[in-house]
Amino acid sequence: MERTLFAGATGDSLAGRLELPAGEVVATAVFAHCFTCGKDSVAASRIARALAARGVAVLRFDFTGLGQSDGDFANTTFTSNVADLVCAADHLRDTIGAPSVLIGHSLGGAAVLAAAHQVPEVRAVVTINAPADTAHVEHLLGPSKSEIETHGVAEVLLAGRPFRISNDFLVDINQQNQTACIAGLDRALLVMHSPQDELVGIDNARIVFDAARHPKSFVSLDGADHLVTDRADATYVAEVLAAWVSRYLR
Repeated sequence: MERTLFAGATGDSLAGRLELPAGEVVATAVFAHCFTCGKDSVAASRIARALAARGVAVLRFDFTGLGQSDGDFANTTFTSNVADLVCAADHLRDTIGAPSVLIGHSLGGAAVLAAAHQVPEVRAVVTINAPADTAHVEHLLGPSKSEIETHGVAEVLLAGRPFRISNDFLVDINQQNQTACIAGLDRALLVMHSPQDELVGIDNARIVFDAARHPKSFVSLDGADHLVTDRADATYVAEVLAAWVSRYLR
């Protein structure tokens, strides 16, 4: 595993970890973390290692303003996250090879569905507990939503941590056309979702799956929570994902 830095969409330095195979690199992938997660979550690290064992180099990184990356999260939007993803793909293209796979967890799943159109080398996309509509994030904000709209920005407690959310973020997530992105994906799609997900309900998986064209697959993550915090669940996700992706590696 190597630490790496690259410029994000706004010019800030983004921190990443590049999980490298022990032998030949047969393909590369980018992993996008969830809204309140980071590149070092259990799911991200296990999936990266499982793919690396199959010859796939995986770049996982912190979005602008999160984790070890520079920038102010309050100045980011869903659109800027998608742009950060494209920058991550560009970084791989300039170093070891453009990604053929994009993997996204939760809102990161929505982001990879949008970013795939801007990375021509991508052949397969994987979503894990992802919302069908980016505006789904609004329900996490609770009463803070009105404060954000009134003052332009407000601090919101998410997963026990404070995040500064701007009104630009709210406006942006309501302007996305995810259905069009999914319908026009033109790549193989794997939808992974837990029926017990209490943050992003299983109906989101049905909407994403129905909107997509073939080839597409669905895998139920029965018993897993939204963040896939249990190591056994994360290992299962990693192993199934790695097996499915192998069909689409160059």
